[in-house]
Amino acid sequence: MSRRYILDTNAVGDFINKLRGVYERAEAERKKGAKIGTCTPVVGELWFGVEASQSRERNLKALRLALPQLTIWPYDLEAAERFGVIRAELKRLGRPMQVVDIQLAAVAFTLGDCAVVSSDTDLLAVPGLTVENWATT
Repeated sequence: MSRRYILDTNAVGDFINKLRGVYERAEAERKKGAKIGTCTPVVGELWFGVEASQSRERNLKALRLALPQLTIWPYDLEAAERFGVIRAELKRLGRPMQVVDIQLAAVAFTLGDCAVVSSDTDLLAVPGLTVENWATT
């Protein structure tokens, strides 16, 4: 099985806009056989960003061009169960987190050998989650 990388919302934004080295790193990892993608909750956040933006048409075009370049992993029943476990554990630890971030972490766990790509340090609080920051600045 090849290595998998699941990009959070900010990392996908950097990928789409070819910012901070994320696109280049994704391409380098893909050449090594890795799968690069995101998950349906993140895609929902991206669509929200398009709809709420001042440059809707430009951002819509960019998103539609970028999504086919990524594997889109589903938020399924297994991920929903894992979400419940993660969210309860974070609550016990007194560590609040965005629901979409917990959903992303849950999908990453269900994929197996998967690292989350994020410059957001919040995800580091999820016990057992592998997080990598590909942003160069």
